[in-house]
Amino acid sequence: MKNLIIIFNLLIIITNANAQKSYKRQIISLNGTWQIAEGKKDIVPKNFHHAIQVPGLVSLASPSFINAGPKLKDRDSLFQYDTLREAFWYRRIFMVQGSIPATATLKISKAMFGTKVFLNGKDLGEHLPCFTPGFFNVKDALKTGKNELIVRVGASRNALPLSMPNGLDFEKERYIPGIYDNVELILSGTPHIINVQAVPDISSKQLRVQLHVSNSGEATNSKIGFTIREARSKKKVGQLNKEVNLPGGNNDIVDVMIPIKNCHLWSPENPFLYTLEVSTDADETSTRFGMREFHFDTITKRAMLNGKPYFLRGSNVTLYRFFEDSDCGALPWNSGWVRKLHKSFKQFHWNSLRYCIGFPPEAWYRIADEEGFLIQDEFPIWYGGTGWCSWPKEIQADELVKEYTEWMQDRWNHPCVVIWDASNETVCNNGKTDETGEAVTSVRSLDLSNRPWDNSYSPSRAPGDVFESHPYHFQDPKFQLKDITKADTIPQGNNYPNTGKYPVIINEYGWLWLNRDGSTTTLTKGLYKNLLGENSTVSQRRHLYAMYMAAETEFWRCHRQSAGVLHFTALGYSRSDGETSDHFLNVEKLEYENEFLKYIPDAFAPVGLMLDEWGNEIETGRTHEFRIIAINDFEPVWKGRVRLQIMRHEKVINGQSSNLIIPGYGKKTLVISCVTPQKSGLYTVVALLEKEGEKPVKSIREIMFK
Repeated sequence: MKNLIIIFNLLIIITNANAQKSYKRQIISLNGTWQIAEGKKDIVPKNFHHAIQVPGLVSLASPSFINAGPKLKDRDSLFQYDTLREAFWYRRIFMVQGSIPATATLKISKAMFGTKVFLNGKDLGEHLPCFTPGFFNVKDALKTGKNELIVRVGASRNALPLSMPNGLDFEKERYIPGIYDNVELILSGTPHIINVQAVPDISSKQLRVQLHVSNSGEATNSKIGFTIREARSKKKVGQLNKEVNLPGGNNDIVDVMIPIKNCHLWSPENPFLYTLEVSTDADETSTRFGMREFHFDTITKRAMLNGKPYFLRGSNVTLYRFFEDSDCGALPWNSGWVRKLHKSFKQFHWNSLRYCIGFPPEAWYRIADEEGFLIQDEFPIWYGGTGWCSWPKEIQADELVKEYTEWMQDRWNHPCVVIWDASNETVCNNGKTDETGEAVTSVRSLDLSNRPWDNSYSPSRAPGDVFESHPYHFQDPKFQLKDITKADTIPQGNNYPNTGKYPVIINEYGWLWLNRDGSTTTLTKGLYKNLLGENSTVSQRRHLYAMYMAAETEFWRCHRQSAGVLHFTALGYSRSDGETSDHFLNVEKLEYENEFLKYIPDAFAPVGLMLDEWGNEIETGRTHEFRIIAINDFEPVWKGRVRLQIMRHEKVINGQSSNLIIPGYGKKTLVISCVTPQKSGLYTVVALLEKEGEKPVKSIREIMFK
């Protein structure tokens, strides 16, 4: 009898062990309605009387908290306190069916400010970074059946030590905490998959896969399967099986190459996606990827997409500023709205975006993959150039290495992400050290796709990295459009001079912002007074803004000194004491201001032009030579006509035209001679590119003839 009991117990142990080994991955989403309370950072509240949607910000709680994320008295201060509470506490009850497997991990994708987790009363530790995912081992605390999860986040930036990047932004007046990305419980057996990196090899039409796998059990031989499918059709186009020996209690790296049948390349024009499925004997996961290769040519200084020159045209999204906008609400977590937002950008011929001073939720990257955008992904650090707010000496390269690593691992399979951006407009320690640059040097080899880096206003580190330029002509309130004739066509606008060694991306320019109601911002009040006088109207300001922004866009694009031209900004905030803003009349409905819709699409047209006249007076009744520069962002030669029209009150007074051929990826400069009007006055001069079957592209100037 005793022997039978021993045998029976052994069978139970063996059965449980096999169950642990064979348990396939289960992901339990914990998004949805949570309870939330406020209080001290070291005391779990007894009562949770508020409800909140996760992901989101605490400003969305119901009933509302009093003054959550309070306004700052000094936006330049390194410090930000919330005098009403130290922390917000989230609570969620969830169920787990069946036995607890060998590995159980809680993933909180992003939360501000600092994340501490308790499961069933057990303290599971902290993850302080605000912009990268936190992973918590919940194996020993998780129970079959009912579980209580409590998550604490700091109420303000000061919940974090100064050694942690906390999202300081001189334009923000509120820092609203919350769990603002997905929460999920990941269950699997072992050997289990830690992460997967998909590395396209477009020349060989195959995918390199680097798999990090862990075995928390005994040593074993495990079959690892790799399957590639077309994401939309689910058609299998690649497969590989490999058997590996995995020692007990160790991590291992598996590196394989998988050919892809009928390989389709990913681009903004054709965002074709694949799914990679990976399985061990006890775990499985999948990730999407696109077959695309991106770099900057060190000789031509051009962006290269899939082996061909590619001109970046786009804008910026400053989502963390939008978080405090009165119209924000839950829009950033509404996938339908986010998709419509990205689709709306296409009407401006934008193929690129900088997610500026802040990472959006994961869904934004999935949508950018699907809709076709190249993303410059900018880590939320902004401490300014020399003479600005001082870089906190507590932030060291070793902390940045940890956070950059988490960031890259979370994002590197997205084909949309093509540039890692270490910070915005930042010089570390007034140039005495380069913490961001040191961190970049340490982590760049982790990305097997070898994406280029932007090190902001600090020195670039490797050939093919980019020089970030913010050439704000109108930062000088006395600047006028006619002054562009004296402006340098080589973009500067950085703490360091542009030596020509690195490719240039202009990802900010203009300095012409208006609030959504057409009022001036704090940075542009003097500018519009100089340009339009004391009593300008909303319609006058909107017209000038759009016309000047279009002209500046043409200037930078047509002189071809930059690999990318990205307008600032497509989504931001609007408030009476703000510095910048976007172009919406109704952000919820994604209704743009009409003058912006009239001028900006042509300014970014892939085959575009610039009327090289900038408002200087021209004599009446004489032949004038109008200089035009036309560009072609595409590979095929463009053949059509260029037409010049002098108009008044929408009536053509005079004009001339000429045949035009623009080489692929090139530009063409020409002069059209035209007799000017006999009568003095303000006229509209329009240069048009015309081709049968295509919508004409215009460059418009308002010029005084005397």
